[in-house]
Amino acid sequence: MTAPILSLDRVDFHYDGNHQNVLKNLSLQISEGSVTALLGPNGAGKSTLLHILLGWLQPTSGDIRLKDRPLHSYTRREAGQMMALVPQIEHMPFDYSVLEYVLLGRTPYLNPLEMPRKEDLEASHHALELAGLGEMETRTVTSLSGGERQLVLLARALAQQPHVILLDEPTSHLDLANKVRLIRILRQLHASGSTIFLTTHEPDVAAAIASEIVLLRGGSLLTAGSVSEVFTEENLTAAYGVPVRIIQVDGQKVALWT
Repeated sequence: MTAPILSLDRVDFHYDGNHQNVLKNLSLQISEGSVTALLGPNGAGKSTLLHILLGWLQPTSGDIRLKDRPLHSYTRREAGQMMALVPQIEHMPFDYSVLEYVLLGRTPYLNPLEMPRKEDLEASHHALELAGLGEMETRTVTSLSGGERQLVLLARALAQQPHVILLDEPTSHLDLANKVRLIRILRQLHASGSTIFLTTHEPDVAAAIASEIVLLRGGSLLTAGSVSEVFTEENLTAAYGVPVRIIQVDGQKVALWT
């Protein structure tokens, strides 16, 4: 059996000054080439887990491995070549062009003060095409709509050419059209073999894209497995604390609260 690309073993975490664990005895495995949706209500610990995976926070206890190597053994440069984050939102204070902003994703491959090379430009152009932004590379990021900015953040992550793409609530600030657009792009990335791990509090987004679902509540794992195993009325009701019904619409599972 192939080792998971990411694994967590009995991970606990609490913030300084607060002895109540935000994550509690969390064990989890992420298969290479999977799309795993971490689903749960606000405050479940989803964003905290992403920050731990990125090395921005250190677990209080437990073990995390990336490619069967302890996560803490990676340098920042190595970690940046392995994993990329698409945040919920990011302040863009300068008038970068879209291409300049996406080139920031090449930082893990460049030495300090080194100018982008031919391969960096090629990777960034390719990332813009994947994100459907090839015609926008000369526009300034401050002139973009919210949905376009989210796609620029995705393109920057793709320019890193990571083994794992992490997305934090990627659809929370998108209108319906841009939500559909983003889901289609993530499906294409999955078809090409990318490993994707995303957090969301929207069950329908998880059902639309994920191959695996992890349910989290109060920092504890409720259940994890395939969509057919986990995406049930009983499990979603337990995760969200309200009665949930699931219906089929054109073969797509849709969750309704009652």
